Amino acid sequence: MSLLELNDVKVHFPVRRGVLFDRTVGHVYAVDGVSLSVEAGQTYGLVGESGCGKTTLGRAVLRLTDITSGEVVFDGTDLAALPEEEMRRSRRRLQMVFQDPLGSLNPRQNIESILAEGMAAHGIGADRTERRARIVEVLERVGLPADALSRYPHEFSGGQRQRIGIARALVLEPDLIICDEPVSALDVSIQAQVINLLEELQEQLGLTYLVIAHDLAVVRHISDVIGVMYLGALVEEAPSDLLYAEPRHPYTRALMSAVPVPDPEVEDNRERILLRGDLPSPANPPAGCRFHTRCPWRQPERCDTERPQLTELADGHRVACHYAAEIADGRIQPVRELAERILPPEPDEPAAGSDEPAGPGESSAPESSAGPGESAAPESSARLAGAAEPAEPPGSGESARPSESKG
Repeated sequence: MSLLELNDVKVHFPVRRGVLFDRTVGHVYAVDGVSLSVEAGQTYGLVGESGCGKTTLGRAVLRLTDITSGEVVFDGTDLAALPEEEMRRSRRRLQMVFQDPLGSLNPRQNIESILAEGMAAHGIGADRTERRARIVEVLERVGLPADALSRYPHEFSGGQRQRIGIARALVLEPDLIICDEPVSALDVSIQAQVINLLEELQEQLGLTYLVIAHDLAVVRHISDVIGVMYLGALVEEAPSDLLYAEPRHPYTRALMSAVPVPDPEVEDNRERILLRGDLPSPANPPAGCRFHTRCPWRQPERCDTERPQLTELADGHRVACHYAAEIADGRIQPVRELAERILPPEPDEPAAGSDEPAGPGESSAPESSAGPGESAAPESSARLAGAAEPAEPPGSGESARPSESKG
């Protein structure tokens, strides 16, 4: 049995209007029917562009955000049905590392007070001396000195503050830690330190992680299984290496094609898919497939009216697309009006950006040059947004992040 199972979880925020009479006029469908499972000792990575509902889903697991419907089963117990007091006691086994390391720490408390607060609330440690000994031990695990106890959050660097956030979770000895963008606010060198620390702690303590992130390289490095979210729904799920080698959902393919490769020859000779349009509003999601308004492989009748369910195509590879198999074997080709495909020119054609026009009969977007069995998915980190160029060239030392959605 999985340590954590989500069954058709929905989180809808009401939209209210009125001065004298407050009435609900609609809902924001932040999370709309997500089902997944996380095994004990596993790292599950959750990716998707800004506004797709990743963070809301993570907060819903801890019930920091109210769940509209569905089940959150943790070690056989449905957390969604627990009374408040029982849920408070259960949070000792589920902890969260927040995205903003400074904003998640109380600036008026020193580090000892911050870490001891949760221990006292859950009855860990007989007295202050015992709790302090435990805190010093955990600080040593995360690479901080014992003299940090008397210091305040503003006296630390960003990487050190994130280590304090990890230590705050560890002092309660949890089974599951939800990491919400744990390294997105940190420098590249510090990101590597924090990611390596999380892996070491997992090996030593047998922790289970649910990692929410934008950076595809970070997710691939740390995750065993990856789920891709789009507009409140899970559209693809697969083991990490398989997802990068063979992305099946059109949205995942666009994400992977946006990742630059630190090899000029590969970068110049691979397929790019630039999606047209913005992310639709979660307050008014499209009918049928959520992605059909931007999908290059859209088939009007079925895609516009019938919402696809996650279907297993291979061992552990689930895709929410009606035509995933047909797209994979080339039976359905992309529609040029819905996406621009940027491909390398043929030897007898001018390079992209040249003033020389293409000759008669020449196509401005030839088919991909990738050979049979070769994947268009690259191997490095970059922005998740399928419609954005990376802010920094490969090898610049900066870890890129996805562009903000304007939908």
